Amino acid sequence: MTRVTLVTGAAGFAGSHLIDLLSDSQIRLKPDPTMADPTRLVGWYRPGGTIPSTHGSTVTWDAIDVLDRSSVVDALARLRPAMVYHCAGAAHVGQAWERTEATLAINVRGTHHLLEGLCQAGAETRVLIPGSALVYRPATEALAEDHPLAPAGPYGVSKLAQELLAGRTTASGVQVTIARAFNHFGPRQDPAFSTSGFARQIAAIEAGLQPPEISVGNLDARRDLTDVRDTVRAYRAIAERGEAGRAYNVCSGRAVAIREVLDMLVARARVPIRVHVDPARFRPNDVPLLLGDPSRLSNELGWAPTIALDQTLDDILQYWRQEVR
Repeated sequence: MTRVTLVTGAAGFAGSHLIDLLSDSQIRLKPDPTMADPTRLVGWYRPGGTIPSTHGSTVTWDAIDVLDRSSVVDALARLRPAMVYHCAGAAHVGQAWERTEATLAINVRGTHHLLEGLCQAGAETRVLIPGSALVYRPATEALAEDHPLAPAGPYGVSKLAQELLAGRTTASGVQVTIARAFNHFGPRQDPAFSTSGFARQIAAIEAGLQPPEISVGNLDARRDLTDVRDTVRAYRAIAERGEAGRAYNVCSGRAVAIREVLDMLVARARVPIRVHVDPARFRPNDVPLLLGDPSRLSNELGWAPTIALDQTLDDILQYWRQEVR
């Protein structure tokens, strides 16, 4: 019998990279094109949105709004997925301050609809909730999973609420795992995020589309950065082998100043570039340090990041050079 793996938010940043990983694995497991698929891969995307065109017949795409309870419940009743990666949601920390209601709606109510629908479907299902490091109380040391939970902004509140909803899921066949992701970045990320935004501006300057100056926000913040392609490998490990109800930090264990990341990108530019600090780009209550301890994920599931910072920056810049032409 064919097993269904569902990725919500599959056309988004992390979701699309997860689809890449899962579909590539599917192809490797099926060298004979006449063989039946061991897993049917289904991607949900926002109605009216755009889906990637690189996977052909390996992915079944379905336009489902996670805020539409009846659509979610009906779709899950049809699919009865064995595995769900819940990547749909609002992801921008800074924008959550201006769009608090929308952030809470999609991250909390959307997750409630998904878990409710899975419980009603009555299937044996494992669910991965991609949480956030921002559920933790800000600190000056590396954060482990037992650090106090006290989010400092609306985005973190929405991600903690997701975890609490997961903990209330009582259906015997639904097992929920939690990945607390720290900052992840890579090709295809929205330029509203700092590193992607820097790279897009550099590519636009190189193409003669804007003056040779980059506008930036707070460069002193230090962040634990992981390539999104390593992050989604961690999601798969946690979903498949993680302990239900147990949170796992997804991080590198090393903090890098945003200023250092910018300097590395500017050094890769093909033309001279000036940097302008714009106070309007500073976030309210920006945390000076966000650093994680990946020991639990490493020790229990054998995950470790494999993509170097230099490689990620090269790939992001190359992506934007192709996009802005």
